[in-house]
Amino acid sequence: MEPTAAEVAETHQIPVAPVKQDNVRNLRPQIVGPDVPESPYPIALLGPVQKGFGRGGKDLGCPTANLPDDSITPISTVATTGVYYGFAQILPPEGVEGFEKDDLEVLPMVMSLGWNPFYKNERLTAEIHILHPFKRDFYGFEMRALVLGYIRPELDYTTLEALIEDIETDKKVALNCLERPGYQKYKRDPQFVLIEPNL
Repeated sequence: MEPTAAEVAETHQIPVAPVKQDNVRNLRPQIVGPDVPESPYPIALLGPVQKGFGRGGKDLGCPTANLPDDSITPISTVATTGVYYGFAQILPPEGVEGFEKDDLEVLPMVMSLGWNPFYKNERLTAEIHILHPFKRDFYGFEMRALVLGYIRPELDYTTLEALIEDIETDKKVALNCLERPGYQKYKRDPQFVLIEPNL
């Protein structure tokens, strides 16, 4: 059995990820996993959003919300490094301005768990990209996430363009997977705070 991300991190040796081969770029499935989440999913994550490396939005067109190290234990101890999908919600403190009602909903997300080999990170991180156009940042705000499935292993890339292409495919795969009824019901999971519709 492949070691979990936490087990790899305990060795204090950064793993070497396979390099993505150009000839398999267009062969990825557009939907992955079973029709309903299977063990160890769902995996609940919770914590304040931290500042990351700042390159998700700047370099990749994919801004990410980073969770503190101690908040990723529920997934790092049961799962390998790679790309995952699920739902997430941002809960700003009361009175904070700049959020619309749809910013507070339970939204689809894609998550990277690992060392981001293209950027040669030196520690294990979990970076969540919520598939929604927020108009403001939410550093320090509470984020709740429910990881529901696995998309692919962590890879290294020879070019930034190849990495961006895979990220864009990851987003589409996540949305396709989450459209299934067996996943949609998790938008109402007790992990999340349901936003009442305006009367």
